[in-house]
Amino acid sequence: MLKEQTKPRFTVTFHSPTELRIPPAADILEDRWLHQLFLITHAPATWPTWKLAVGLLVVTLAVWLTWWPLGAATAIAAAVVYLVFALGDWLLLAWLPQSRRSFGPIGPQLYVMTMPRFGAALLLALLGWVWGPGQMLLLLASLVLLQLLGTAIYLWGTLAEPFALATSHRSIESPGLPDHTPPLRLLHLSDLHVERLTPRETKLLELIERARPDLIVITGDYLNLSYVDDPTARAEVRRVLEKIVAPYGVYATLGSPPVDRRETTPSLFDGLPIRLLRDEVAVLHLADGRKLSLIGMDCDHDLEGDAQVFQNLIELAPADSAKILLYHSPELMPTVQNYPVDLYLCGHTHGGQIRVPLYGAILTSSALGKQYEMGPYVEQDTTLYISRGIGLEGLSAPRMRLLCPPEIILFTLAGSNGRDR
Repeated sequence: MLKEQTKPRFTVTFHSPTELRIPPAADILEDRWLHQLFLITHAPATWPTWKLAVGLLVVTLAVWLTWWPLGAATAIAAAVVYLVFALGDWLLLAWLPQSRRSFGPIGPQLYVMTMPRFGAALLLALLGWVWGPGQMLLLLASLVLLQLLGTAIYLWGTLAEPFALATSHRSIESPGLPDHTPPLRLLHLSDLHVERLTPRETKLLELIERARPDLIVITGDYLNLSYVDDPTARAEVRRVLEKIVAPYGVYATLGSPPVDRRETTPSLFDGLPIRLLRDEVAVLHLADGRKLSLIGMDCDHDLEGDAQVFQNLIELAPADSAKILLYHSPELMPTVQNYPVDLYLCGHTHGGQIRVPLYGAILTSSALGKQYEMGPYVEQDTTLYISRGIGLEGLSAPRMRLLCPPEIILFTLAGSNGRDR
């Protein structure tokens, strides 16, 4: 349970532009190929057990057929190896909700996990066609080793890394903050994606209490995509949010429309001590003379329309204040860097959630691709920080993290001559 800290003297004013946002004609993010792929591959969510089993047997048959030219016994052995490990994945997915680590339908995840296994089996069969029958034992041994490696990765990615939530620390200079005043501690959270309460949410509240921030900001995506309309998930995300408090307040924005539905998500904040900034500037006037402008925006992923909303909002922020943009995605950075914004906080990419050595994020779900993946980017006088987020996306997105643990970020904001960036 978070303890409310003694509230210092301060005032906050809220400012909205006279020009209202014009929503895009279509849901831009839902029209992108990645979201469409998530929807298509989510179809097995409604399949009964027998249908999932038939699907695995079909893939097993495909493995057997690709290995058949290498000999009947070899083909049977390869198919059995594949099927045993695929069934192991099924058992893992069935156990996850029982352990309260991860939730959601088994079908989509089962086939997401089985595709790399099938790919490894296919690749080795093709090598066998080239090498000839003399290498069958080596190929079968390689198949077992690759499947074991896959299991190790899946166990780490589902049981360990998603719960390795930690606090990152950054120091930021701002010319809008006087040099003689103490640093300001700002905690950034993003992409909670709550399914049910798990050890991750418990640890989140512990880390927030340990950080003792002056203020907290949250940049959207509160529910898992598989649970957007689920009453239990909605109740449990409120249980988390109601425990998040800070002396100078907690401020939040909405994330992507498919996750933070504009018709239902704002009601999550009803009665909570959190100000939801919807195209609004919160100006904090601290007792020691400091001013901090929080520019909070809805995120429609409409780069032109959202850029215009930002330009209208930045005009409402006092020139002598430190300015922080809260917008769910990094996609506005090419515009924002041309304005006097000290810090641009976002999430959305999850850092890729699945990363590979030397290449980084496989996918980011951003219109800018890999240009902004995770962590800090400094352009002009603006620091962009992309959080790796806290939870998991949902639908058929992998229910795991790899080389991309979740994070919350504690920023120390000081005057321009106070600390290194």
